[in-house]
Amino acid sequence: MLEKPQISHPASFVTSTAVGFADREGNLSVVSSSAPMPVVQARPATPAPMAGETRTSLLAGPFVPLPGASIHLQLTGTWTGSVMVMRSIDNGSSRQPLTAGGRPWGQFSANVNEVVWEEGEAGATFYLDIKITSGSLN
Repeated sequence: MLEKPQISHPASFVTSTAVGFADREGNLSVVSSSAPMPVVQARPATPAPMAGETRTSLLAGPFVPLPGASIHLQLTGTWTGSVMVMRSIDNGSSRQPLTAGGRPWGQFSANVNEVVWEEGEAGATFYLDIKITSGSLN
């Protein structure tokens, strides 16, 4: 049978080590399951929304989304025509319409208020290909 080795300390105490942080009152709070290390997920600043009004056809953009965040599209007004969300990965030199499962996606002919895409690739830019036949689109 193996014997457990004897461990002797040169003093009658053992030095402990712990990680702590300053709590709301400025006192030491040792990290534990009831007092976890306070952390905040840092995100880049939210980009300014692309906004405007048009009565004519145009290509609006580029819009640079926050990677990993949803792109929300809101179209309002009294208009007829079409709006197609386009994506580029080469600074707009070429733009491709969005697809989902090989089918067109992000194409609208009426007012909408919905999430149209979630971008995971840094550097991708988005455009709205707006074709107005009458009215005013916001």
